[in-house]
Amino acid sequence: MDAIVSDLPLTRTREGESLIAVRDLSFTVASAAGQVNILRGVTFQVGAGEAVGIVGPSGSGKSTLMMLMGGLDRATAGSIRIAGNDLTAMDEDALARFRRDHVGIVFQAFHLVPTMTAEENVALPIEFGGGDDALGRAREALARVGLGHRTTHYPSQLSGGEQQRVALARAVVARPAIILADEPTGNLDGSTGSAVMDLLFRIREELGTTLLLITHDQRLAERCGRVIAIADGRIASDRLVPAGLAG
Repeated sequence: MDAIVSDLPLTRTREGESLIAVRDLSFTVASAAGQVNILRGVTFQVGAGEAVGIVGPSGSGKSTLMMLMGGLDRATAGSIRIAGNDLTAMDEDALARFRRDHVGIVFQAFHLVPTMTAEENVALPIEFGGGDDALGRAREALARVGLGHRTTHYPSQLSGGEQQRVALARAVVARPAIILADEPTGNLDGSTGSAVMDLLFRIREELGTTLLLITHDQRLAERCGRVIAIADGRIASDRLVPAGLAG
């Protein structure tokens, strides 16, 4: 599968430069009780092709961090640079193009369009990007996740694990530079979730994609090789996992 040609190309990184640089990132929302600080000065870097697990208790800010990195919400302060592009300086149209062309997102909820077949759901990023042979590339992506025989089925005709594999195929069909996965096994049973994660890690290695995986499962996060723990909106730890435990 060829990558989509973007009208907002990634800036080439210099040798030794991080693909992702998050600096002093804060996110505050208003509530009846006053301002609530969801993120409080988060700073970290991620290299190209690296896999990072992000863990933390419910309400710690890890899902908010993913929304900001995917350009789905705006930070209150700080910056997010991806391959030299400052997301915090982009307008909504530029963010949409950047997300479309360079970021694949897998959510806990599958977010499939119920009136579209599996191949039509997966083809959406290609069609939005103006790419060629969207359905053909969608069928290739579905075959990659073991669903080559389910291309014309609707979400209601698929199991939960199959729906998440369709969502994974949609996230990688355009060969994004970055995959953001937010609790991708949260709605699946143990064995089905393990199979989906095996697929995610295999595809990431095949494509050389950078992965940020948000999960409550410490063992799953450690498969990434690096684990960032967030607590109360701050980074509590950032550690490498011994080689024997990762992968």
